[in-house]
Amino acid sequence: MEHTLLMAARCFILILALSGCAPEESEPIPPPPNILIVLTDDQGWGDLGINGNSNIRTPNLDSLAISGARFEQFYVQPVCSPTRAEILTGRYAAALGVYSTSAGGERMDPGVPTLGDVFRDAGYRTGLFGKWHNGSQPPYHPNFRGFDEFYGFASGHWAHYFSPELEHNGKFVRGEGYLADDLTARAIQFMGAPDPRPFLAVLSHNTPHSPMQVPDPYWDALQNRPLEMRHREPQLEDTLFTRAALAMVENIDANVGQVVEFLEKSGTRRETIVVFLSDNGPNSFRWNGGMKGRKGSTDEGGVRSPLLISWPGSIPAGLRVRSLGGSVDLLPTLVGLSGIQETRSSWDGQDLSAAVLGKPNFQRDGYLYNYWNGALSLRSRDFRLDAENRLFDMRRDPGQTTDVSGEHPQAYDSLVEAKAAWLTSEVPKDFPERPFTVGYPGAGRTVLPARDATVLPPLRRSNKYPNASYITGWENEAGLVYWPVEVLSDGTYEISCYYACPETAIGLPVRIASGGDMTGTQIRSAFDSEIYGAEQDRVPRIESYARDFRKLPLGRLELRQGTDTLRLRAGPFPDRARWDVQRLVLEKID
Repeated sequence: MEHTLLMAARCFILILALSGCAPEESEPIPPPPNILIVLTDDQGWGDLGINGNSNIRTPNLDSLAISGARFEQFYVQPVCSPTRAEILTGRYAAALGVYSTSAGGERMDPGVPTLGDVFRDAGYRTGLFGKWHNGSQPPYHPNFRGFDEFYGFASGHWAHYFSPELEHNGKFVRGEGYLADDLTARAIQFMGAPDPRPFLAVLSHNTPHSPMQVPDPYWDALQNRPLEMRHREPQLEDTLFTRAALAMVENIDANVGQVVEFLEKSGTRRETIVVFLSDNGPNSFRWNGGMKGRKGSTDEGGVRSPLLISWPGSIPAGLRVRSLGGSVDLLPTLVGLSGIQETRSSWDGQDLSAAVLGKPNFQRDGYLYNYWNGALSLRSRDFRLDAENRLFDMRRDPGQTTDVSGEHPQAYDSLVEAKAAWLTSEVPKDFPERPFTVGYPGAGRTVLPARDATVLPPLRRSNKYPNASYITGWENEAGLVYWPVEVLSDGTYEISCYYACPETAIGLPVRIASGGDMTGTQIRSAFDSEIYGAEQDRVPRIESYARDFRKLPLGRLELRQGTDTLRLRAGPFPDRARWDVQRLVLEKID
């Protein structure tokens, strides 16, 4: 194969050079390949036509499998943030301090080299487009974790998918059209930039995560399509939700088709590794190959993901990879495929490039560990030990129906022992409680969203799921919102609050205080924006609806390095006054 020969040629030339026998002139070594990773949100293994689902049409994704390698046993984590942390670092998320999907628990240890760091240091230009979900404030923000270009949102789920407010390299912007389409267009623009360096582009779609919003053509195609394949317990399935999820995946498929078409027309298809995977199991009970579990579960159905890797001319077409693989393996495998050098990282994952390039009988060493919220499941090539220490023969019982621990005592004892050892070595007794960072050198601006605040009654978030929420119910002076922060550099900070309120709140005093300083202002203009999103939902949502907010400059505070608390208060309140708050923004001005 071309890539294997290329790697061998590079090694041969290096040996000749070291021995003094290198030829005076040699053929130039081609540059490392471009890399495009398409990562979807809440798409199950079963949401692909090539995996046997006749309910869905995914010709472009299917063609990636036909033109390249398809893993038959690839595993991620049960929810978004841990999987994304593992893809980024090659290390298990629990050991990185990731224990939640919101309110700061999604942040992974700073200083650990990421996918962006590794490839940028190797001479790549790097960009991430879409969902990040591993920290909003520098140094956790994507622009400070190896990605020169970021367009998307740093929090978890988003509240609206049609021209929503987004972020472009730290600045608030308004998206253009349906979010998945907009992200694809931005990724194509990045890949097509006139720059001689190879690119690493991560197209991190937010779909089919709820809210279930999708353009009319995709919804119309699924609205009345017969659902021939159902969840293994069909009474649990919400078929309306299934149709919406599949429509969103068909939109993803169309976007993947656009990306591949761009690569072909630009003449870079054979120079580009295209990777496709999802971040966890499906977000509803729908057909998923009869597996047990869905998103949030450490059982097979909650953690099995498609992994497709296409690189025409280097990866054999139609290759079915039999080796185990996991999210921790993706970074070391891409390093292996690209031929770059990386010596800083200490990975839990393994380089599976030999399997991807078609080496017969290659098998990953050891086990894969799926952990979430105190539950740990282990996967070997043949068995799964579940969170309750039941053993399942996955060759004969992929649906996990029969405990066979008594029939395979040696395998059972080995997995139980490995489970205990992993819990001791990888899971902290207490996950770190990190304040939210302010004033990271070189950042300039810090955003503290409502999702990261501590909200005291009678105030509340607009929804119990905090990621896209805002603070509401603020109608009297009893309200207090605060953010525990770690100030990383001394200075003067200009602080703004993003708010919405009716005319009755004009004149309302608002103030922000730190440990030793306070500033404030009054609301001088109303901004009573409408709540929106329901009209685009195909299925009633469980998350917060969207709302627009206006900037209110509060004044300046002198902050000193160290831990502190930023406290936001308002009042006294005029009669019938109320206001809602979306976020604080701090800008260092000296």
